[in-house]
Amino acid sequence: MPSVSPEVALAAGLAARLGGGEVHGLRRLSGGANMETWAFDWVPGDVQNAAAAQPMILRRLPAGVAGGGEDALLPLDLAVEAALLRFAARGGVPVPAVRAELVAGDGLGDGYLMDRLPGEALPQKLFRDERYAAALGGLAADCGRALAAIHALPTDDLPPALPRSSHGERLGRLQDLLDGFGNVSPVLELALRWLRAQAPPAAPLRLVHGDFRCGNLLVTPAGLEAVLDWERAHLGYPAEDLGYLCANVWRFGRSDRPVGGFGAYGDLLEAYREAAGWAPTVGELHYWEVFAALDWGLVCLTMLDLHRSGRDPSLERAAVGRRLSEAEIDLLLLLEDHL
Repeated sequence: MPSVSPEVALAAGLAARLGGGEVHGLRRLSGGANMETWAFDWVPGDVQNAAAAQPMILRRLPAGVAGGGEDALLPLDLAVEAALLRFAARGGVPVPAVRAELVAGDGLGDGYLMDRLPGEALPQKLFRDERYAAALGGLAADCGRALAAIHALPTDDLPPALPRSSHGERLGRLQDLLDGFGNVSPVLELALRWLRAQAPPAAPLRLVHGDFRCGNLLVTPAGLEAVLDWERAHLGYPAEDLGYLCANVWRFGRSDRPVGGFGAYGDLLEAYREAAGWAPTVGELHYWEVFAALDWGLVCLTMLDLHRSGRDPSLERAAVGRRLSEAEIDLLLLLEDHL
């Protein structure tokens, strides 16, 4: 008897989880170093017309990858992420609707199903396709409003398992991670010491997306459609999300547009201020741009270690790991006039 391909088995499992019907066009999407993302169309069993197919996304943790915990470089447990998406939707944040969580009896692993919305997330396509030119012109303001909505969500109602360390504790864990790599980068060590010395005053923690950037933003010609990939969400300082969006690594080569490679500081901060009632200064964002560059450098070191150790010898891990030098250059430029 011929063996069943993994895709066929996955399609059958998805159809069963959704209560019958047919799964059409199942395909794995590219991108995402920590999660598997599959797109498909589902035709319910009581619907005969294929035109009534519902576009859906499966977000799943690959076998052998741990989720959850306080380490900012590890993804959230996907059950927590699904609960967070539902919570964000109720608070008016533009996110895809979660349709179902996977359970152990499904045999599909850890994950959840959500609506597949229209739009484009890949920056290489967004920046080159004239259809998105007008949307990119207003995207910094869209991001300011979306971030204000995220940061306004009541923290008492957030999933209890969401990471909620103080900023000092987070810096301590980053130091431990850097120490674990043998302090192979004096530049990262310098940046971490600067971040400790210049740390902002303690303030109430809010929900922070943690990876808010082009690539995790779904955009249509009309503007921002949805905020995706909440795997690094945590409680932190709101300015972290704004500074992260402005980090050079997330400008994708368009350094003349400091907000995500598509906008200006003023547009982001003005829209955020109008929605939130306050906004950090460009100077305050600088601290979080340094933090984001250090974070990216540690991601690169982590990927390099996974490749060299043989735990994940994939080309993707090696390709990310070799970009450590980019993070070091960014940090030196950011710190040049601040030491």
